[in-house]
Amino acid sequence: MYQKGQTITATLSDLADGDKCYAKLPDGMSVFIRGPLAIGDTVEATICKAKSSYLEAEFTKLLSPSPLRTEPKCEVFGICGGCKWQHLNYPAQLQHKNKHVLDALTHIGGFGNFTLLEPIGATRLYHYRNKVDFSLSTSRYLLPNEVSGAHLEKRTDFAIGFHAPQRYDKVIDLEQCHIAPEETPLILNTVRHFAVQHKLTVYDTHTHEGFLRNLVIRKAFRTQELMVNLVTSWHDTALMHNLLHALQATLGTRLTTFVNNISTKKNTVAFGEEEHLIFGKGFITEKLGEFEFNISANSFFQTNTEQAERLYETVRDFAALNGSETVYDLYCGTGSISIFVSKHCKQVFGIELVQSAVQDAIANAARNRIQNCTFKQLDLIKFESIQSELRQFGLPDVVITDPPRAGMHPKAVQTMLRFAPKKIVYVSCNPASLARDGKLICHSGHYRLVKVQAIDMFPHTNHIESVALFETVAI
Repeated sequence: MYQKGQTITATLSDLADGDKCYAKLPDGMSVFIRGPLAIGDTVEATICKAKSSYLEAEFTKLLSPSPLRTEPKCEVFGICGGCKWQHLNYPAQLQHKNKHVLDALTHIGGFGNFTLLEPIGATRLYHYRNKVDFSLSTSRYLLPNEVSGAHLEKRTDFAIGFHAPQRYDKVIDLEQCHIAPEETPLILNTVRHFAVQHKLTVYDTHTHEGFLRNLVIRKAFRTQELMVNLVTSWHDTALMHNLLHALQATLGTRLTTFVNNISTKKNTVAFGEEEHLIFGKGFITEKLGEFEFNISANSFFQTNTEQAERLYETVRDFAALNGSETVYDLYCGTGSISIFVSKHCKQVFGIELVQSAVQDAIANAARNRIQNCTFKQLDLIKFESIQSELRQFGLPDVVITDPPRAGMHPKAVQTMLRFAPKKIVYVSCNPASLARDGKLICHSGHYRLVKVQAIDMFPHTNHIESVALFETVAI
């Protein structure tokens, strides 16, 4: 009998959900072990939950390392929850991610007869994010050496960085982030020094008082334009211009715009209710292929520019457009996919629930002189109320759908099936959602899953983007 607190030794044989790995003990008992682990590791772990059919345990000691391991680059790896796979070499990361997609489609979706292509890996493994959002806190997360009694070199009542896992009240104070834009250390340290020098208060989630909230950095990799967005509880014109001078002294001409977003919400979400332009245009311009997109502080844009191009190229190739098709782009957001495929089809109808995103999509199409894209705010769940709009535009030959991480609402799937397209190209950031929705798409027997392509947008994390092609079944 196994008991909570008991120490076990296990050799890991597979990945599990979240940051867990799976092993089978000599007596056949299954165990899921949490920690920075790799398949092939032999580890010591402490049982934290004992069930009749499986165990859950926390990693305590590495006895024999896996050949898949590599030395993490980040100084706070294992503490910060962002890059949980930095200890795996990149080929192993890709292999594990592709297996994640395969397992979801097989076990959740019940699919068997389809082609899973080799994953498209990233060429830039570090400094690939074009947006990063840092939190400020009055409570700094103490690192292990500090907890054990080492001398505290930093103040504990100020931090700028990321929240520690499961600790929304504490922030790890960071000097840099290896997946953020290369200018990040300069910006972090300038804002930190300025805040301390001017004795600026930090917003407290308990008292709901304080000035500084979030620091957001956005960079356009194709144009090298750089935005700094400081989110605060109120606006102080003189103070913001003083901070601008400090940032310009550090960054020089690399800083192209600086904005101050104001939030009065009782949360720490980096989204402002009003915005003050301190310097520059108030947006940065990025390119995807031949197209340009203006990105403001609160705009959505794919976080990895280079891999977003690979993703959109895959969508275009899977759709195999010949120029005569009507295409629906569901959950079109700011219209980037619609615009990317627009030159390869007759017309695109972008459908989106968020009105501000629709307005951005219209502006992006106009900027790129695209005249065959139409964008509307429609709710896919309410088919009866949107029929007139659909009839006016014409039913699609191809549907592209890029839903949020949770996937499509079952009623939205049924609406899409009533469109009766010849092809459905499903873009997913969650293999489980893709498998579940794919099962609904194929349930009637009118569609089949043809092929799936995984694209790694986020090296060193367990996240994977994928594109799936569903086609009508010939009768």
